[in-house]
Amino acid sequence: MSDEQRRDGIAQALQAVEARIAKACAAAGRPRSEVRLIAVTKTFPAVDAALLTDLGQTDLAENRDQEAGPKAEEVRRLRPGASPRWHMVGRLQRNKARSVVRWADEVQSVDSVRLADALAKAVRAAVEAGERPGPLDVLVQASLDDDPSRGGCPLTQLGELADHVAGLEGLRLRGVMAVAPLGADPAEAFARLAGAASGLRRDHPGAVELSAGMSGDLEPAIAHGSTCVRVGTALLGARGLASP
Repeated sequence: MSDEQRRDGIAQALQAVEARIAKACAAAGRPRSEVRLIAVTKTFPAVDAALLTDLGQTDLAENRDQEAGPKAEEVRRLRPGASPRWHMVGRLQRNKARSVVRWADEVQSVDSVRLADALAKAVRAAVEAGERPGPLDVLVQASLDDDPSRGGCPLTQLGELADHVAGLEGLRLRGVMAVAPLGADPAEAFARLAGAASGLRRDHPGAVELSAGMSGDLEPAIAHGSTCVRVGTALLGARGLASP
């Protein structure tokens, strides 16, 4: 596949996803401007991420630090005039905190006090070393299925985690993120998430983000208040079929 063909394919996919988001917003009685699209570029090459920036996509996401850092650097080399906002959306080990804060503008998968503490410490060190300009935006990740292997904090403990994050120097609490349970009705899960997010905003007015919805379930997520959807497959294709 030529670069031009790949660009055209991504452009068409982006247009289709934008149409889905607009339709879902209209159905929910929400303005399109309330929902941001985050393009998940995990497993795809930096050139695809660069093509997305050419098409006006400003938010990009990764789920593995060891892939994301080099990719973000290569995108800077390929498109020195672009300045995409990079999001970490995957499970994160504490020992990766120092590396992640060098490239991520936002971490959406903070699900424990210990991870929050590690990120805050890493941010302070990175700022002192001139490796990042300031605080790190974070979302606390809620578990909607109580499956520890998928990450996330139980809804009953979400408020306590948010309070802790909000008190840490170097971190800015921006909201909550979650992944729909496997094999369950995403609408029901996102309804529960919306209630938790509303409670979070009462205590932390700046925590306005609700990150929910992916390629297969962005419509019910938007219906229940999602402010950013994380889309990969619908934009770039099935994993493992990336262009060389």
